[in-house]
Amino acid sequence: MNVKERFLKYVSYETTSDEDSPSVPSTEGQNVLLKVLFDELKELGLSPEMNVGYVTAVIPANVEGCKKVAFLAHVDTSSAVSGKDIKPQLIKYNGGDIVLNGGTVISVKDNPVLESYIGEEIITSDGTTLLGADDKAGVAEIMDAVEKLLKSDIKHGEIHVAFTCDEEIGRGTDTFDVKKFGADFGYTIDGGLLGEIEYENFNAASAVLTVNGKSIHPGSAKNKMKNAVDLFCEFHSMLPVAMRPVHTEGYEGFYMGEEVKGSVENLVCKYIIRDHDKAKFEDKKAFFVSVVKFLNEKYGENTFVAEIKDSYYNMAEIIADNFHLIKSAEKAMEMAGIAPCIIPIRGGTDGAHLSYEGLPCPNLSTGGMNFHGRMECIPSFALEKMSEVILNIISIYSEK
Repeated sequence: MNVKERFLKYVSYETTSDEDSPSVPSTEGQNVLLKVLFDELKELGLSPEMNVGYVTAVIPANVEGCKKVAFLAHVDTSSAVSGKDIKPQLIKYNGGDIVLNGGTVISVKDNPVLESYIGEEIITSDGTTLLGADDKAGVAEIMDAVEKLLKSDIKHGEIHVAFTCDEEIGRGTDTFDVKKFGADFGYTIDGGLLGEIEYENFNAASAVLTVNGKSIHPGSAKNKMKNAVDLFCEFHSMLPVAMRPVHTEGYEGFYMGEEVKGSVENLVCKYIIRDHDKAKFEDKKAFFVSVVKFLNEKYGENTFVAEIKDSYYNMAEIIADNFHLIKSAEKAMEMAGIAPCIIPIRGGTDGAHLSYEGLPCPNLSTGGMNFHGRMECIPSFALEKMSEVILNIISIYSEK
């Protein structure tokens, strides 16, 4: 298979992760695809290992004295939009908006980069599901590079690959054994537009806000009812409107209400809290708690209960001591004719966890865009280019 054929194969597997599931992986579909990857690596002559939620493999070195480089991607897809029965469309792009089923439009206005893809083939879904380029494009690009490396005479040190689960729900490397994996450093292939290099991610926390109300018949509710819906609205309105995702960009952090369930007696809202700056991140969490305290003083103890849990941290301070990773990625992209672009991640990757566990691991582009939505797409040539970039990185570290 070429890299496009691999990608089209991998997106046919439903691998949506489920944060409410306690299993690892959180959904069985991820295991199915992981087993497919295990078998493909074995067919290529490697000796892969399949652990709970992970497939890993090592390509032995053919030159001595090189660092052990790793490449990683995750198999799960976001639950924000259905990832079932994905029907990829191969579109020869001739300009203008791309109109798909269900009223889904990939517009030039929202995606000006489309203008640089005229004459190229673009892969989309049919408009009713996401595509799965996040991160099956990364999976395909790594697998394609592995096959090409094994069939080439490229000089290289020991190369490690890993395919992980549940990245989209923040549990992607919870039980990943970095020491056993054995690499010196690595790259996740999990980014967006071609050329992007990311090593500054959010500090992240999740918060579960519970609002305990008191139900009284509305006809006799005056001065008695505590409507959890109303109380929640009051809480949410006290979080700065300017610090919502829709009003932020770049290094600006935010609060985001993700899911609300409940009624008059009880309501639960799941929030996420993000900021690149550690001090501002701590301030945001503290402010969240202060609003809870203020409203409890107003409405009574335990009317509002907040549970806040840190999810991951900004890997920038780890990468600062391993900046050769960024320089090598820039060089590898330039060798492939790609203009590198260093940008902050407005999110997180498995690499953030791995960096703090001892495996410095910045993130590289897949070439896709509009992840987690029906407008997700990727140009076919980007799949080929990122496979080339991976091989270039391998060559660069064979010289060190």
